[in-house]
Amino acid sequence: MPKRHVSPILKELRQRRPFPSTGQEAVVALFRTADVVRRSITAAIAPVGLTLQQYNVLRILRGAGAAGLPTLDVADRMIEHTPGITRMMDRLEARGWVTRERCPTDRREVHCRISAAGLALLERLDGTIDETDRRAMGSLDDATLRRLIGLLDQVRAAHTPATVTVPGTTRRARRGPSNTQRTGAR
Repeated sequence: MPKRHVSPILKELRQRRPFPSTGQEAVVALFRTADVVRRSITAAIAPVGLTLQQYNVLRILRGAGAAGLPTLDVADRMIEHTPGITRMMDRLEARGWVTRERCPTDRREVHCRISAAGLALLERLDGTIDETDRRAMGSLDDATLRRLIGLLDQVRAAHTPATVTVPGTTRRARRGPSNTQRTGAR
């Protein structure tokens, strides 16, 4: 009797029964892989007292440059959605890594910028994060990485706000440009 192929994710999870579909196996493998990579990056930034979401915010603000960004625009750009962006900004500001100021023309808007201390912290972490990224993706050559990025882009595109309905509701999930960016209003 020929031996049945057991996928690496089944072995890793010590699961005896095959997945009901290839799609479900792919989703489980994606989640497991994301968790493995997330844990390695979390371990790299933990010594400086940052969470992964705080690190993401600092990188977003560094990328925004001296102009900074409104708080809700930062939230829209985050890798993982977080409902507590204001509290997170409070903590980052208390540690001296970001500065905030109210918009003079719209008091509801708070503009966030990375501070010199925040920039210095990211510069300290850059080499460590680069090495962590290399370890995470080092088993794949550039062509394979490009294919992986393309496949992940396709999966995300299938879950854009225009196509995703929140289960159990009649509303659509909101990810992407803020209301201001969509309407052009200020």
